[in-house]
Amino acid sequence: MGYIQEARENHVKKKVEEALRSKMKQKALKQCEELASKYAQCATGRTMSVVWQCRKQAKELNECLHQFTNDAVLEEMKREYTLQQDVKGPLRA
Repeated sequence: MGYIQEARENHVKKKVEEALRSKMKQKALKQCEELASKYAQCATGRTMSVVWQCRKQAKELNECLHQFTNDAVLEEMKREYTLQQDVKGPLRA
């Protein structure tokens, strides 16, 4: 598949992309909920010391979140959205 054709297939409107990013972040937070909770527990009652006291929890949370919030995941979500729109398109006409 050529680069231009692939770019056209993966192109979505800016608002749709923003919605997909938001959905991707929500899914990531849900998947990493346990680590987010551990980080929140560590950070509770701290101000400046959270940086060094909760470094391990923050790193684990960020690694987890990155698994679910990266360009590859977003591109896959765009591809799925585009395919859904292609299926819906003929039905509307």
